[in-house]
Amino acid sequence: MAEPLCDLVLDRVFRTARTFNSFTDRPVDEATLRALYELWKWGPTSTNQQPLRVVWCVSDSAKARLAALCAPGNAKKVLAAPVSAVLGMETNFVHYLPRVFPHTDARGWYGDNRKLIEESSFRNSSLQASYLIIAARLLGLDTNPMSGFDEEKVNEAFFAGTTVRVNFITTLGYGDPSTLHPRAPRLEFEETNLIR
Repeated sequence: MAEPLCDLVLDRVFRTARTFNSFTDRPVDEATLRALYELWKWGPTSTNQQPLRVVWCVSDSAKARLAALCAPGNAKKVLAAPVSAVLGMETNFVHYLPRVFPHTDARGWYGDNRKLIEESSFRNSSLQASYLIIAARLLGLDTNPMSGFDEEKVNEAFFAGTTVRVNFITTLGYGDPSTLHPRAPRLEFEETNLIR
């Protein structure tokens, strides 16, 4: 683990990776979605809580259901992508702690503090969603994470009767490089970092 990975991996995951608005017609099958999970599930979360929940919209009807709840520009992307995903956060992750964090009873660390639980669910599901994006790139896939949807209606449509709430959505597939715009710049180290 001490040696850096090769430039090919670093390029694919970060340096030359792009966010795609359009994808090729190549499908993404269930085996690929399962392989994706088998990677991103290993990323660390606080108390190993693993709050990310994903609804993979693969069928035309599922994508149409999601698209109807999105801003117009996002709706087009959701409909056109091979897969669109609703990335949710389990706000009752404490229920799973005895199973996923068995060496101590961590439920008491959260108690009935709903603010702490919801903040932790949001923070750690966002972490896991980032792992999902990185895992997708490692498998040769591309994504387009988005806000721009009706949060309440997405919760009703995809998470009714559960304790899961939407965090954000993304599309997934094999990006069409002919549709890329010039890469947007990134801020400099000095603008975003302090060393004390």
